[in-house]
This record gives sequence, C-alpha cells and structure tokens, in this order.
Amino acid sequence: MSNIPIFAVILLVPGRSLTSTSSRCLNISQRFPVFLAKYSFGTFTQCLKMKSLSEWSFSQPNLLTHFNIDPVKENYVRRVTGCVFSRVTPTHLKSEMQLVSVSQDVLENVLDLDPREEKNPSFANFLAGNQLLPGSEPLAHRYGGYQFGYWAGQLGDGRAITIGEYVNSKGNRWELQLKGAGKTPYSRNGDGRAVLRSSIREFLCSEAMDALGIPTSRAAAVVVSKDMVVRDQFYNGRMKYEPAAVVLRLAPTWFRIGSLEILAKEQEKLNLKKVVDFTIEHYMPAGEKENYVKFFETVVEQSSALVAKWMAHGFTHGVLNTDNMSLLSITIDYGPFGFLDSYNPSFVPNHSDDEGRYSYLNQPKIFKWNLACLAEALQPLLSAEEQEQTAAIINRFDEIYQEHFMSIFRQKLGLSRPAKDEVRLIQLLLDTMQQRGADFTQTFRQLGDIHLDNIELNEEHWALHSVSTHRRFSEFISLYQASLKETETTEEERQRIMNSVNPRYVLRNWMAESAIRQAEKGDFHLTNLLLKVLRKPYEKDDEAEALGFSKPPPDWACSLRVSCSS
Repeated sequence: MSNIPIFAVILLVPGRSLTSTSSRCLNISQRFPVFLAKYSFGTFTQCLKMKSLSEWSFSQPNLLTHFNIDPVKENYVRRVTGCVFSRVTPTHLKSEMQLVSVSQDVLENVLDLDPREEKNPSFANFLAGNQLLPGSEPLAHRYGGYQFGYWAGQLGDGRAITIGEYVNSKGNRWELQLKGAGKTPYSRNGDGRAVLRSSIREFLCSEAMDALGIPTSRAAAVVVSKDMVVRDQFYNGRMKYEPAAVVLRLAPTWFRIGSLEILAKEQEKLNLKKVVDFTIEHYMPAGEKENYVKFFETVVEQSSALVAKWMAHGFTHGVLNTDNMSLLSITIDYGPFGFLDSYNPSFVPNHSDDEGRYSYLNQPKIFKWNLACLAEALQPLLSAEEQEQTAAIINRFDEIYQEHFMSIFRQKLGLSRPAKDEVRLIQLLLDTMQQRGADFTQTFRQLGDIHLDNIELNEEHWALHSVSTHRRFSEFISLYQASLKETETTEEERQRIMNSVNPRYVLRNWMAESAIRQAEKGDFHLTNLLLKVLRKPYEKDDEAEALGFSKPPPDWACSLRVSCSS
C-alpha cells in the first residue's frame, strides 16, 4: 500500500463508494494515471465536494432552534409581535421559467453544487421556490426601521423568504433567501414579487462587489417567468406589466439594525437579547460573549471600513435606511444603487430621494446616524455606564472612518505608506475631478497606467485629459511626486498598487440597463457577459472593450433614473 499514490489511497478507503460525486470526478479521465498527471490534490478534493441537486440538502437550522417563531401559521399580512420569524411557504410561479444567469463561483465555492446542475430542470424550480429541497424551513424575518429619517414601524421580509441554512465544505454557514418568492406577513400592500430589472441589478452588483473585495451578500442565480406583475416604476401613475423574477441570494446572516430596533421599540427585551447574543456568538470575534459594548464597537469599526470602501469605489447605495444596514457590516438589499460616472459628490441614484439624504457624499454621515440608532436599540441591554461608552464610540466614528478612508485612498494613489501631505494630495485630485466632471473610476485607473516622470496621454486616457488641463494639475503632480519620494515608492510599485485596487470595470447603471433591456426580450447574453467581466474587474476583457465598458458612458446614460420599485 505504501507505493500507491495518495490519490489512490483516498479512493481505496474501505467502504468508500466510487459512485455519485466521486465517479463524476473520475469521468475527467477514464485512466487514473492521466488524471494524476493533470489534476492537483486540491482540484481533486474540491471535485469530491461537488454535489448534484438530488444529493444536496440544507443543514440543521440554527434560526429555528434559537428564536421564537410566530405561532400564527396562516400566511396573511398582519402586525406580528413576540417573535423574530414567521413560517411561510414560497408562492409558486405558474408559467414557463427561464434561467437568466448563474454565478459559478457561488454554486461551486459556496454551495458545493456541481456547476452542471444549472442545466437540470429541477434547478429552476428550486430557484423559483416551486421545489423545496430536504431540510428547507422557509421563514420570513420580522424587523422595523427608520426610513428617510422617520420611524416606519414594522417592515420585515415582504418579498424575501429564507428557505434554509447551509454549512458548506469549508465550514461556513450561509442563509439562503429567495427574493421575489411571494407574500409574507410583512408584505404590507405588496405582492411579494420582484421583477426582472431589479433582480438582474441585484444579482450582478452582489457578485461585482464581492470581486472588488467589498463585504456583501452574494447572489447564486436569477430565474424569470412569464407570470406578470404590475408595477409603477417611478410612482407617477404609469402602471405596466413586468415579468416576475426570483433571485437566490445568500448571506451569513440577514440580521440588520432594524432587527433590533423593532424588538427594542416593542419592549421585547428577551427576544432582543437572543438576537444580539446569537450574533455575537456566531459572527463576532471570540471572547465577546454578552459584551454588548464590544459588540457595538466591532460593528462601528467594520461599518466605517465598509462605507470607506464604498466611497473608494464610487458606490452609492441609494436607500440607507436602518432596515437596510447589516449587523455584520456587509452590503445588503441592493435597490436604486449606482456607481459614479463623473465625480459628483452630490450624486443621488434614487429617483425617490428628492432631498438627497442618501447621496454619495452623505453616506458616512448616514452610517453614523444609523449606528446611533443601533446604540439606542441596544439600550435595554446596557447599564448607564455602558450607554455612556457606546456614546463615546459613536463620537469617534468620524476619526475611525477617516483612518479607513485615508488607508484606501492612499492605495488608490499607489503610496506604499502614509505621507505628510496625503490629505491635501487626495483632496486636490478630487476637487480637480469634480470641477472638470472627470470620470471617477477611469481617472484613478488611467493615472495608474501612465508614467509620472514623462506624462504622455493618448485617446485611451480620455478621463485624464480633462483633469490634465486644469490649472492645478501641475500642482497635483508635483505634490504627488514629492509624496512618492517621501514614501520611497518607485514608479513600478506605484503602478502595481494602483492597478490592484482601481478597477477597470464597475457596474455602471447604463451597463445594467442595457442588459435589462436585452433580457426583457429573452436574450441573456449581455447579463452573462457582464457577470464574467465584473468577476474580474481589474483585467482587460476584449468583449468588454468592444462594448465600451471602459469608455465614456453613452449620452443616454445621463437620463437614467432608478427607483425602489421592484
């Protein structure tokens, strides 16, 4: 036995069957020596973990065993009290369904599913909620929240249904949700459905944000049906029929600030304590059990890091209500979001945000406001001394955020370490970009492609052209070169750092809109192309270049409007 290769040892363990997943791995080559020559141990073991849909099942649920469940089993809209979740059943889509797009990364590396399962007819039924897999325990979460600064009372999962929890081969637990799966007790006046346009946007942006290194929920796939729902997209009385769609999305947990707020407002202290203790036990650093001040401090630290990353990539969420802000400081609930085209700090992607509360520039301030709401929700669990401590942490938010902001923007300019004039350097560039209306993403990207000691711009440097003609551009370059010299950053190192953090492609609204218009005609090619490109945002892609993804946005992009309607 000692002379048998390690791969053979694994396969010849007594009692181990060579059927099912293992046999699918062997199908790569019918001859074992060829398989050994071509595939590494890591590839082989990963292949062993792949499951077919018939083999796949949900894990033992944590949520059902830890929290009070609504005793009312009937699924009708109502005010719910005394619980954290309600049992629900997804509403079946009745007409023909089509699979729009699938994230292979989520399927393989999160869900351990064989990628070939997307061709299985049962896969679309699973995505639609028409077929529940073993271990599924569908739940809708009860939460509240402040919307545009005003307490909105009970909100909850009005069209998202958590269908179960899965612990993957890496030991990570994920909660799977179907967004658009039908009515729940929290649907208010809605029908519980989502439409194709919003589903494609959430699917693509979730996966794009993950590829950019921004903490986020994930999206596995989108399915669309010929079931039609009525929507007033811009709330102007112009109703139209749109196809119903469902997104399978995932997060370690969907608990949000609003999860605690509703319990504090309703004086349900025991349920409040259960949610906080559960979050600390499962998702916070070790040694924080029942340390609510430390928990709050961690959320503040991680949230300030998150919004700094948003700002660094020009991302604007659009609806930063407290019910849309995760306790794990990940990006959730993609609605009327937008990435900056030209650098405009007042950019507002949400058609409904008339006052600009959730503009790009306001996001750090709104994070701070929302975190103060979280501190208020925690008060029933805190002593007077601990309440003072949380207030002190809130007062430090600006300082914490600024540290994260500077760390990221330092990298965006390729500085290997802090420089004494870095704040002035960054502000000078941003001011120049704003005054020239320069493209946010491409200005940084193109700045990393040129040599500062011999600046030569061509047509590929279209974003830099307008900046370079500004009267203060030479001042910026001089300060920039001085900072690089101070930090002992070589030109090669500067370019390497910049091109590793400044993407070539982001999900601009015009790109998403182009994919949506095509998809509404039954053609999903552009959706899948965008997914491919956005999963590798730092790498040049020929198809993306041909479609102008790194070029100036088309003129019609300026007229695009996005709303909360889905």
